[in-house]
Amino acid sequence: MKVHFSILHYTVQKTSICEMEMQPRYLGELLPTSKIPLPLYVERVSAGFPSPAQDYVERSLDLNELCIKHSAATYLVQAQGDSMLDAGIHPGDILVVDRSIQPAHGHIVIAELYGELTVKRLELRPRVRLVACNSRYKAIELSDTDELCIMGVVIHSIRNHCAGVCAP
Repeated sequence: MKVHFSILHYTVQKTSICEMEMQPRYLGELLPTSKIPLPLYVERVSAGFPSPAQDYVERSLDLNELCIKHSAATYLVQAQGDSMLDAGIHPGDILVVDRSIQPAHGHIVIAELYGELTVKRLELRPRVRLVACNSRYKAIELSDTDELCIMGVVIHSIRNHCAGVCAP
């Protein structure tokens, strides 16, 4: 296995990845030069029983600072398909991908395989394979002659919970 700048390379025979699998769409490089501080409340939000709301802000939080650690190596892609639902990645989600992170066993990665991009969980043990996080899809088993290029590690996903129902 060759490793170059957090990109893993293998050699691959040409076949097609299932069209319904999660295939990311490149949205572009991030330019985290603008700062937009947003209020960050001291109290956490209960996902169970409601708790009394607090009326003060602890500090401000810039989403660039939260989501981007290596701006020159970070880009965004939009997910499509349903193969990563059990990892919390849904069609239309924006994935924040960092190319500077060394891919490791268990990371969710953007991979180029058979000339197509896909997002999958990377397994390196006991053998190299890309695993969907949806039981409807089989893992993509890789042999020693396969070529796989890891394009980065997914570090965050952003989902619009208001799509189509909230007024602007």
